[in-house]
Amino acid sequence: MNVLNFVQAFFGDSAHWHGYDGIPSRFVEHVRYTLLALAVAAGIGLPVGLLTGHTGRGGNAIAVVANAARALPSFGLLVLSVLLIGFGLLPVMIPLVVLAVPPILVTTYEAVRTVDPAPVDAARGMGMGESRILFRVEVPVALPLILSGLRSAAVQIVSTATIAAYVSLGGLGRYVIDGLYQRDYEKVVGGATLVAVLALITLALFWAVARFAVSPGVRHR
Repeated sequence: MNVLNFVQAFFGDSAHWHGYDGIPSRFVEHVRYTLLALAVAAGIGLPVGLLTGHTGRGGNAIAVVANAARALPSFGLLVLSVLLIGFGLLPVMIPLVVLAVPPILVTTYEAVRTVDPAPVDAARGMGMGESRILFRVEVPVALPLILSGLRSAAVQIVSTATIAAYVSLGGLGRYVIDGLYQRDYEKVVGGATLVAVLALITLALFWAVARFAVSPGVRHR
């Protein structure tokens, strides 16, 4: 039985579309984990990236922190979090946030630092304050790169949130983990397919946001 047959059998089984273990329920759980982790990571990475990018200070520290965070294994961090905190949503959020902060932080910093200094100097010459310069001059120009960092973080979270199933939580990883335990490869392939589909949906959503949020003049540079 090939992969396509597994996929067809999984999605063709009506039992997979109903109840607490149905595809809609697991899909919503996975999206909830993703949005929560992305919101926390953005709440950390965006302000720090914007501030350091605007001032030009802390670039080396950001690189060190980002590289250190990227070197941490998500599953190992999950196990350590469970041992220290116990089961629940928090130990799952820790590795997901640690995974997502570096791309947001580094990309935001680099996006602001690469803004053409001419309009920034002109804004200062007009008497604009530093916060107004950041949000009215630098951020609109840097927005495409900032969104690319958020997009990268979101896709990584979608892919990695399957680890929630290791600590008895839900999400699409439930199909993968349970399928491996039960040797039900139809379920494993179906779960992996759903994660891939959600990642593609995430990419499409960020593309749509960029189309509406980014100024056409900046988008076509």
